[in-house]
Amino acid sequence: MLNNQFVKDPDAVLDYVFDWRDASTPWLATSETIVDHIITADTGLVVDSSTENNGKVTVWLSEGTAGETYKVGCRITTSEGRVDERTIWIRVTNR
Repeated sequence: MLNNQFVKDPDAVLDYVFDWRDASTPWLATSETIVDHIITADTGLVVDSSTENNGKVTVWLSEGTAGETYKVGCRITTSEGRVDERTIWIRVTNR
């Protein structure tokens, strides 16, 4: 994931992807899988759900206050016992 800053409307419910197999910056080894993931978000932004499929963690976010920027983290544990976390930033604005 090269771009870690996104914009959303306070009324939008949108999906964001943490791609651990991204071809430009692959992190997972070929046979390695994600066995657990935890999504965290600053207060005010709502994590509606999250799923993992083939090295991609998708999180659905809603709410937020216009003019605020929120931090969203994705912490994974892999089949090889490695743990890492990536962060994106969601700027909420009326669109």
